[in-house]
Amino acid sequence: MESVCVCVELHLPYHLKWYWSADGYRIPEISTYFDQERIFNDFQRMAANIGRTNKILERSIANGAAYTLNLSGTFLDQCSWDPRVLNSFRELADTGNVSFAASTYYHSLSALYPDLTDFKEQVWTHMEKISELFGITPSAFVNPELMISGNIGGVLKKLGLKCMIAEGAKNLLNTDVPSKVYSDDMPTLLRHIGLSEDINRHFCEKSWEDYPLTADKLSSWIERIEGNVITLYLDYGSIAWNESKAGGMFQFLTELPQSLEERGISMIKPEDAVSRFDKVRLDTIKTESAARYGMGGLLGNHAQHFYLKELEIIAQEIKERASASDNAQMQHIFGYLQQSDIFLDMNTAHITGYERAVNNISILSDFRRAIWEGRT
Repeated sequence: MESVCVCVELHLPYHLKWYWSADGYRIPEISTYFDQERIFNDFQRMAANIGRTNKILERSIANGAAYTLNLSGTFLDQCSWDPRVLNSFRELADTGNVSFAASTYYHSLSALYPDLTDFKEQVWTHMEKISELFGITPSAFVNPELMISGNIGGVLKKLGLKCMIAEGAKNLLNTDVPSKVYSDDMPTLLRHIGLSEDINRHFCEKSWEDYPLTADKLSSWIERIEGNVITLYLDYGSIAWNESKAGGMFQFLTELPQSLEERGISMIKPEDAVSRFDKVRLDTIKTESAARYGMGGLLGNHAQHFYLKELEIIAQEIKERASASDNAQMQHIFGYLQQSDIFLDMNTAHITGYERAVNNISILSDFRRAIWEGRT
């Protein structure tokens, strides 16, 4: 193995309220549909760990690491509550070895809409926000839940993006290991599921057969893999979580670049991998769909499909019916109603999935009613 790309995602959703139409119809506002107290409390808990986590990433970068950060638009909106959070990420950006990924601004599944206009607008909005806040223009794209579905490569190319990171699912790769840059309209890096989950989920599990996971141990595993590049996709919140539960995570990240370098493996950014290595054709990128933990979690039942179809319809209606003066506010609310987390909440494999489906569709129905009545 020649190189490793590490992408770290930080997304905090706007949680929907438990909402029933029997409570009476109201003018659509953020506070009408979203649980602001829960959102704020979640942000505060995350913000408490961001400073020290970013210091560790900075130390890792000083030792030779490179990272790509995927900060969702919903998280960036919440950063207005504490400017120190953005300053901490600006300090990381100043190291020169951090890039920022583009995504759909509202962490939405708009890549699945038949009309990709809303998808394009959300990605562009996210790119502009990243550039405005950190002075860096994204080169890599990541769909929420690492989803890959449909032909979005042409849109991404027109936006100036150079590559995409997606899920290294079995239906894309069969038994192959995702260790190359794969060819499509957009060059694609696929997440190595096993190694990523070893860091995210198993790191603090003392019952895990490979516990404890050290930088040297992970590097030795990567060294034995044939190929050009391994892509690891980590949850930002898992870094502080694993450190608090078992210790060693901060040391692991600090030592990882040196452990890899000792084996002739470099940590690089996705755009560098695309320019450095030949592309390998993978036809399933265009013919198959995949997402982190499976597409069934997002679109595995009728309620989820119905919700997606309603979003497609509303995307057009809100453009046609909302008055110019209030269109921005309605678009903002509509954006939050598109979050992938809403689909995951409706997964009926979970005990609350049915109740969530009824609740979420009730909210979307009420929002659509407001558009039709002109109550914007």
